[in-house]
Amino acid sequence: MTDVGYFLSCEQYGPKELIEQARMAEAAGFTRLWISDHFHPWNSEQGQSPFVWGVLGALSEVTSLPVTTAVTCPTIRIHPAILAQAVATAAVQLDNRFVFGVGSGEALNEHVLGDLWPSPGVRLEMLEEAIDVIRLLHGGKEISHHGKHYEVQEAQIYTLPTETVPIYVSGFGPQAAELAGRIGDGFCTVTPDKESIEVFRSSGGGSKPVQAGTKVCWDTDSDRALDTAHRLWSNDALPGQLAQILPRPRDFESVAGLVPKADIAETITCNADPDAHLTQLRQYVDAGVDEIYVQQIGPDMQGFFDAYRDHILPALS
Repeated sequence: MTDVGYFLSCEQYGPKELIEQARMAEAAGFTRLWISDHFHPWNSEQGQSPFVWGVLGALSEVTSLPVTTAVTCPTIRIHPAILAQAVATAAVQLDNRFVFGVGSGEALNEHVLGDLWPSPGVRLEMLEEAIDVIRLLHGGKEISHHGKHYEVQEAQIYTLPTETVPIYVSGFGPQAAELAGRIGDGFCTVTPDKESIEVFRSSGGGSKPVQAGTKVCWDTDSDRALDTAHRLWSNDALPGQLAQILPRPRDFESVAGLVPKADIAETITCNADPDAHLTQLRQYVDAGVDEIYVQQIGPDMQGFFDAYRDHILPALS
């Protein structure tokens, strides 16, 4: 059985909007929450970038649903020792309903302190060491770590959850999927990529959970929905490694013209037809995803949640 959660977009919505969406999602029957972790939005049209760790504290007071960061880069912008403390606190606040989703990040968020942006292989190497540091600190003892990328001296976390925080690793391509299988407690992705999921499972992931995020634009006017999705999220269909290497929202705006509307229409359902939405979600089920997280791009939140409560979630249960 596939769980269906709601994807809270910190790039598109402010903190109070995200809290309200979480309330609406739980009331509509969504069973989990994903929340993105960005310093910048992908473009200025999206227009938001609240600090996820503040939002998580607020979420813990308004929802009983499990929450996963999708995903945090624990390597450059924030040192893994600091994130280990943030993760432990979030897990305490959420009564052990927190999953720490991590990935190798994008220059868009990670260049802001002036650090060099490493090659993909180095980023994965840094990610593995960062996860080691976080797990050591979550053991609750004073630790020192003298690694290739990170130094930690005589550090100890005192506010710890009663259960170990699962760390899920995101991956695009076989190298990252292999790393996720080898060291992750689960796998995060945003595409119904059966091949990557199989690499994850064969590399040590086994039956561990696979999460995937997807976007829709629920709107009774399909042309307006497609315009909205293209204007706000054309970055989702950029070719090659552009999404990983461009440093500023305006750089993404300058290349948005590379993405035709037809490409967005192929991956993002832009209408109010429940069958079309179900078809998109079932691609993830067929690929072997255990938990699907749906983000509503359009402004009609009530219409989206009503339709998913009445038509879409029951069809997937």
